[in-house]
Amino acid sequence: MPTSIKEMLAAANASVPRISHEEAAALVAQGNALVLDVRDPPELAADGKIAGAVNVSRGMLEFRADPESPYHDPAFDRNRTVILYCASGGRSALAGKSLQDLGYRDVRNLGAFKEWVENGGSVERA
Repeated sequence: MPTSIKEMLAAANASVPRISHEEAAALVAQGNALVLDVRDPPELAADGKIAGAVNVSRGMLEFRADPESPYHDPAFDRNRTVILYCASGGRSALAGKSLQDLGYRDVRNLGAFKEWVENGGSVERA
């Protein structure tokens, strides 16, 4: 069992595949992927989010993802591909590992929102 955040991140990164912005765009184009932004509201307000992404702050993820939770978000479906991102890739890796632990089978880590923007990815602003 990991005993530090460094070890937790290493385990999450080993378990959740990292994908490129091209791979993410292709999965989104197929129409069955949930793009999940795990950043906090002030980050969204400042920078926007990937067009069509669902925002769930990292602290609420398990509550939104678990169908048995009173806070469940119906956008979450264990049969969908889930593509996560955050500011740098750390929170999205940890979130991806948590989703795997909750029974999500196809979870991918896009990593940093900044990389999506720098590569011309579509962004929506509030």
